[in-house]
Amino acid sequence: MHKKVVTLTVNPVLDKSVTVPGISPNKKLRCSAPIYDAGGGGINVSRAIKKLGGESLCIYLGGGPTGDHLKQLLDKAGIQQLLVPIKGWTRDNLSVTDTITNLQYRFGVPGPEVTKQEWETLLEHLENNLHEGDYLVASGKLPPGMPIDFYNQVATIAQKKNARFILDTSGEALLQASKSPIYLMKPNLGELSTLCGVESISAMALESIAKKFLEEHNCEILVVSLGAKGALLAKKDYMEHIPAPTVLQKTTIGAGDSMVAGMVIGLLKGKTPSEMVKYGVACGTSATMYEGTQLCNKDDADKLYEWIRTQKTSLG
Repeated sequence: MHKKVVTLTVNPVLDKSVTVPGISPNKKLRCSAPIYDAGGGGINVSRAIKKLGGESLCIYLGGGPTGDHLKQLLDKAGIQQLLVPIKGWTRDNLSVTDTITNLQYRFGVPGPEVTKQEWETLLEHLENNLHEGDYLVASGKLPPGMPIDFYNQVATIAQKKNARFILDTSGEALLQASKSPIYLMKPNLGELSTLCGVESISAMALESIAKKFLEEHNCEILVVSLGAKGALLAKKDYMEHIPAPTVLQKTTIGAGDSMVAGMVIGLLKGKTPSEMVKYGVACGTSATMYEGTQLCNKDDADKLYEWIRTQKTSLG
């Protein structure tokens, strides 16, 4: 049976990046020519999978000229896509890097309002394109107008199709979705705190909190991303802390999505959960080595993976 990867992005974005020599108020700032990238959780995961030599079907909502531009960028990247049209315009975010201070300013806007008919059409397309054994990656926040239990409805489709559901979201949508069966979740420490109803999580308490979460939820694999400290892999009967290599970080944009892409590639190749998360950490780390929204680099990720594999890890 040929397994495929389907990514789902409900709030995609057209990322626009410029540089400017010095930012100061109340005057015209001369920027560089803009660079455009297709962005938003699932779209980034599809782009990163492509960079790692894999293929995926990228399903997303898009509308207006910005939605058309997004589609062109994905076409150019050679990514198989299914655009579900909406009336609203796809949002566009702006990042401005001050070349004098090397500081980056990132301006994010909310997505367009999505109607009931539009998101129901999206779920129909998803159901028609998902098959047994596939990996379904839903990543990103919900746009205005979408029900808070949207990812629960996605989980129901994945369960019905006997596909493996991988979720990477935050806020209320994550809290809601955690009530559904999920194959793999990738919260960071803050998101795990929210899920478990605690203020914060210390390094000492992390493993016991992860264990308790798995006992209380229908989630097979929990991967807690710890930024520069790597990740914790938690299963009901197994815990492992996976260290991240120390690299010169230029950005953290897209590191989480690159990590998810690496884990999915690992799963497709039949790697063990431990190897899969190690490859995910390698891909996430490689994304931090480049400026802008370039995501991971396969050569770097493969080298970093070899380094991670040679490290002694702490088991719980």
